Amino acid sequence: MASYNKVILMGNLTRDPQLSYLPSQTPVCEIGLAVNRKWRGQDGQMKEAVCFVDCRAYGKQAEIINQYMKKGRPLLIDGRLQFASWEGKDGQKRSKLRVIIENFQFLGGRSDGASQGQGQGYGGAPARQGGYSPPAQAAPAAGQEQPAPTPEDFGDQGPDDIPF
Repeated sequence: MASYNKVILMGNLTRDPQLSYLPSQTPVCEIGLAVNRKWRGQDGQMKEAVCFVDCRAYGKQAEIINQYMKKGRPLLIDGRLQFASWEGKDGQKRSKLRVIIENFQFLGGRSDGASQGQGQGYGGAPARQGGYSPPAQAAPAAGQEQPAPTPEDFGDQGPDDIPF
């Protein structure tokens, strides 16, 4: 029997990213994502529910998310579900589902009051397999790795100046 494990979520970070390193020195970034759902109930009143999702990114993606994201900023992710189970200090069995991020895209623009050159987040560019590529640059040749974006890569362009 075939199986398929794909998750696509868009929401806001519930906390600042937490970067750590595996013993192999691979970067790992943990984030929490709040995904809102709004609907009109049978009584005609608007209702809202929030789903809180733990997510994890590895490698260059982890470093980029840690560098450019902070609590409250919107993020679009796609990845896969991973189930973890362990025994707690109290002897109870515990388990958790989390999303392992495979691709992501920053959403929105610079936060209010962001000044140039301070590493503030940005948005509007397409996600690529294995990470994020900055806007307003030529696409790399096949097989070439794109370097991490720096604030200088964006010059005087704001998110409203990007032509897509």
